[in-house]
Amino acid sequence: QVQLVESGGGLVQAGGSLRLSCAASGRTFSSYAMGWFRQAPGKERELVAAIGTGGSTTYADSVKARFTISRDNTKNTVYLQMNMLKPEDTAVYCCAARSPPKLRYDYWGRGTQVTVSS
Repeated sequence: QVQLVESGGGLVQAGGSLRLSCAASGRTFSSYAMGWFRQAPGKERELVAAIGTGGSTTYADSVKARFTISRDNTKNTVYLQMNMLKPEDTAVYCCAARSPPKLRYDYWGRGTQVTVSS
């Protein structure tokens, strides 16, 4: 079992930056692949960024070169640095964990709201 708690959301102007954090419980955090998802009102949830157990990363095209995912296994935490934010980035952001080789994310946080004003 892994419990995930996000923090760092808020209101920011377009062009600004935020850093989201996701703190995980448990002793086996390093064995989980982690992802950041977002869901805007009326839209489907989408995978924004993911990081594997070895540190490999993937990004949605819409956030490449603006967002950076990272992890600190000593702190059981995964981060999402978001730069050059746009109003269309407004959404609830959730972190999730999966246990490779499973592809499904089995553990989810409750999410944190990010609002980008124009």
